[in-house]
Amino acid sequence: MLDRHFKGTPLLSRGGVAAPVIGSREATKAAQTGWCWSNDRFSWPTPPQPPLLLRLRPIGLALRVRRLSPPQLRRGAALLCLLLLSLAAPAFGQADFAGNWAPLYHEDFPERIPGPELGDYMGIPINDAARLRADSYDADRISVVTEYQCRPHGADYSMRGLANMRVDNIIDPDTQRLAAIHTRMNFQEMERTIWLDGRSHPDELAPHTFQGFSTGSWNSNMLNVYTTHLKESYLRRNGLPRSDKATFTEHWIRHGNYLTVTTVITDPAFLSEPLTRSQTWVLDPGQQMGRDFCEYVPEIPKPAGVVPNYLPGTNPFLHEVADWYGLPYEATRGGAETLYPEYRSRMTKAERTPEKCDRYCACGQNGGPCNLR
Repeated sequence: MLDRHFKGTPLLSRGGVAAPVIGSREATKAAQTGWCWSNDRFSWPTPPQPPLLLRLRPIGLALRVRRLSPPQLRRGAALLCLLLLSLAAPAFGQADFAGNWAPLYHEDFPERIPGPELGDYMGIPINDAARLRADSYDADRISVVTEYQCRPHGADYSMRGLANMRVDNIIDPDTQRLAAIHTRMNFQEMERTIWLDGRSHPDELAPHTFQGFSTGSWNSNMLNVYTTHLKESYLRRNGLPRSDKATFTEHWIRHGNYLTVTTVITDPAFLSEPLTRSQTWVLDPGQQMGRDFCEYVPEIPKPAGVVPNYLPGTNPFLHEVADWYGLPYEATRGGAETLYPEYRSRMTKAERTPEKCDRYCACGQNGGPCNLR
C-alpha cells in the first residue's frame, strides 16, 4: 500500500532513516535543515555511516538496500547543494549601481553645456530626411510652443543633459533578488525603470513615452540595457530629430566610484547607421536631489497655433558654425561618411578662416567654465 502511494517519490536519507518527500516546498525545507537533493533521493552530504539507498517495496514493508559509492554521493550532493544555495544569491560579478551620481562633462563639453551651434550636425550619421528636418528648426519654437517648454529629454539623451542622477535598486521581497533598477534625473524629474526580471517588451502599438520601456541583462559586471517604445525626441538640441521608431542599447560599467554608460542608438527614419556615444558619472554620496518644477509661459507673443520654422533654403544661420570655427561647410552637414578618417582625404578647405579663436576657445579646459568669449 505504501509503495502504491509513494512509487517514484523521492526519499529522505539521514543517518540511515528513509522517508518519502512530495513537492518542491518540502525539498526547500529539507535543504534549509541540512538535507540535500540527489536525483530521486535525498542524502546527507557527510553521512555519519556508509550511505544507503532505501526504497519501500510492495510486499509488506521489506526494504531493498543498495550501497552507493561514497565519491559519487559526495560529488552529487555537493553540486546540488550549491545549486540550491545559488537560488537566493546574486549572480557572480553583478555591479551595484545604486547611489547618487554627478555627471562629468569632459566628453563633448561644448555640446552638452552651452549647447550645440545651429547647423552643427558633425559626428552624427544622419540621412537627408534628418538634415532637412533640422534645417527647418527655429530656436524660438521653445519660447512660443508651450508643449516644448517643459518637455523632458528622451531616455537616449537624458544622460547627456545637465542633471544629477539617483539610482535605486528594486528588490523582489519574496526572492530578495534584484528585480529592476530605477533612475531619477532632477531635470524635469525624469524617472525610468530598467527591468531585470526577464519580462518581455510590450506590443509595438503599446503607448510610447519619453523614457520608453527598458529591460536589462548581465554580462559579468556589465549591465546591457535595451530600450523601445520611445516618443519622438532629438539627437542634439539644435533640431536634429530622433523618431519614435528608434531603439537603443546601453552598456553600464562601474569602475570604483566612476560609472560609464555607452549608448548605441538605431533609428531607421533619421540615421543611416547606429550612433554611439558615452557619458561618465562620479559617485556623489552627499548629493541631495530636490524637486524640479516647470511652468508653461508664452515668452514671445505670437498668434495662436504658430510654430516658428524655416522653409527649405531660407535658414540664414546654417553657415555660421563653419565660419566661426574655420571649417568646411560640407563637413558640418553631418552624415556617416564624415565620421571616418578617410573623409579627410577628400574634405574641401574652409571658405573662411578666422585670424584667431574668439568663440568658446577654452570651453571646459582644465575643469573651467565654458564662456562664449
